[in-house]
Amino acid sequence: MAVEQLQSSMIACHQCDTLFNSPKIVDGQEAICTCCGTTLFVRKKNHINRTIAVSSAGLLFFPPAMILPIIGVGVSSAGIYNDASLIDCITLMINSGYYIIAFAVFIFTLAVPLVRLSAALYISICIKYNWLKPSLFTFFRSYHMLDTWSMIHVFFMGLIVSMYKLTSLAELSVDQGLVSLVLLLLCSTLVSITMDPHSIWDKLESEFG
Repeated sequence: MAVEQLQSSMIACHQCDTLFNSPKIVDGQEAICTCCGTTLFVRKKNHINRTIAVSSAGLLFFPPAMILPIIGVGVSSAGIYNDASLIDCITLMINSGYYIIAFAVFIFTLAVPLVRLSAALYISICIKYNWLKPSLFTFFRSYHMLDTWSMIHVFFMGLIVSMYKLTSLAELSVDQGLVSLVLLLLCSTLVSITMDPHSIWDKLESEFG
């Protein structure tokens, strides 16, 4: 037990691997490695309220980003115009027999971002109102795993490249879904910036460690 407590109070520099006793710093300060000068971690100011605000905004942008048309493609001389939402794209791939691609798009651009934003909101609310329970340890670990599986920015980059290539072939229009998708991507990125995992771990360990 003493060894486990000692290990939990240590922190390693991710640049030079030097071990330190975890420093006690206040919000707005940062811990610096005395060997190489790398920032070990930062205590972010008002991180709980900011994460609640950003994740709530992301969840509000989520339905229009998925349902509303993203781009419209048309040829005015032929009187042809089509638009599609993200849900329409997934449905079209399923109808065309691209089941694996449709599943991947659904998981990485729809399911994972939704769960990730919802999890960030839930964790922040639990910390804010002191609704703490041991299962929150496992839940927070699972949340960190979602960071590497959210691919909505990859989908957005692919969309931008496709739009660039289509400009010489047809007329393009930006619809409301694309605006919502950009705002959703922004909120998804800001959640990683506003959340302070070190403060949350310290809070959980002080209660159940």
